[in-house]
Amino acid sequence: MDITKFKPAIVYTIYIAATPEKVWQALTSAEFSRQYFSGFAVQLEGNVGGAFKVLAPDGSLHVSGEVIEHDPPRKLTITWDVNWPGLVEALGSTLVTYDLMPSAETVKLTMTQAHDRALSDDVLSGGRAGWPAILSSLKSLLETGKVPAIQMEPPLKLLAALKEMGIKVPGM
Repeated sequence: MDITKFKPAIVYTIYIAATPEKVWQALTSAEFSRQYFSGFAVQLEGNVGGAFKVLAPDGSLHVSGEVIEHDPPRKLTITWDVNWPGLVEALGSTLVTYDLMPSAETVKLTMTQAHDRALSDDVLSGGRAGWPAILSSLKSLLETGKVPAIQMEPPLKLLAALKEMGIKVPGM
C-alpha cells in the first residue's frame, strides 16, 4: 500500500489532561476502548505489519486492518476497513493516524482519517460525526473516570449514500 496517495479527509484534534502513555494505552487497549467506544474492543499487534481489529460488542469483527506506523506513545497509523460486504471495494481502504504530542499538562491528540480517492461529503458524514463523539468519550474517561452518555443520531446521509452505491449495511 502506497500511503503517499492518501489525502486527509477528516482531521480532529482534542486536548486531554493525561500522559501520552495513558492516552496511548486507551487507544490501543480492548479494556479501555470498550468503555469509551460503545462496547467496541480495539485489538492491536504492536508492530508494523501487525493486525489491527475492532470487535463489536457481540464479538464479531467490525473493523480489520494493518499497523502501518507504530511509535509508542507518539504515533499510530493503521488501515481501518469496516467489515461490510463491498464497502472496501467501493470506497478503498481508510488510513487512520493518531498523533500524540505533549502540551504542558495535556496531550494534544490529532486523529486524521485519510483516503486514496475523493469521497463525497455524505460518505464522510459518518466519520465527521462519529470521531468527535468517540474521542470526547475517551477524553472524559481519562480525565474523570466516567464516560458521558452521548446521543448520536444514525448517520442517515452516509447510509443513503452507501445504499445508492449498492452497499448493503448489515442489520439494515
